[in-house]
Amino acid sequence: MKRLVIGISGASGMPIAIGVLKAIRELDDWQSCLVISDGGEKTIEMETDYSVAEVKALADEVYDIENIGASIASGTFKTEGMVVVPCSMKTLAGIACGYSDNLLLRAADVVLKERRKLVLVARETPFNTIHLKNMLSLSQMGAVIMPPMQTYYNKPETVEDMVNHIVGKILDAYGIEFQPFKRWNPTEK
Repeated sequence: MKRLVIGISGASGMPIAIGVLKAIRELDDWQSCLVISDGGEKTIEMETDYSVAEVKALADEVYDIENIGASIASGTFKTEGMVVVPCSMKTLAGIACGYSDNLLLRAADVVLKERRKLVLVARETPFNTIHLKNMLSLSQMGAVIMPPMQTYYNKPETVEDMVNHIVGKILDAYGIEFQPFKRWNPTEK
């Protein structure tokens, strides 16, 4: 069984996080290990019709943000990596500086130190110089910085189409095929 740690921080973009959780739930050979920041819980309630409990129910395992001794805080707990979706600039800064004062930050630190794949779905616009320096630093450490940029070649007709595109990009980073994801194909019209 492959495990993916999913961190949800307090930035905008909860439909993307929910989409990732739903997609992983449909896979027989993958498990999701979820940790949500306090800001993430508040943003779930503000941006979606889901309760925090309903979002947690989409995960295979849920960890308390304050439980710094949880399994995902150890490199001996085997995972394929971690995605922080959405990733606030506060969380990104904490990861960049190794400031692991909660389980989400510690889990990301572990993924970096173990050289596993860390995808950060960075949510802010515009970026200031501090944001860019933190992203550069993390990219140099091996993290994948993946702001949820929209594409138009796939001719999205709904918000769900746009969300599915980003979910597909995230899952693609881990070698997971996502059926609603439309790849660039200039021969298709």
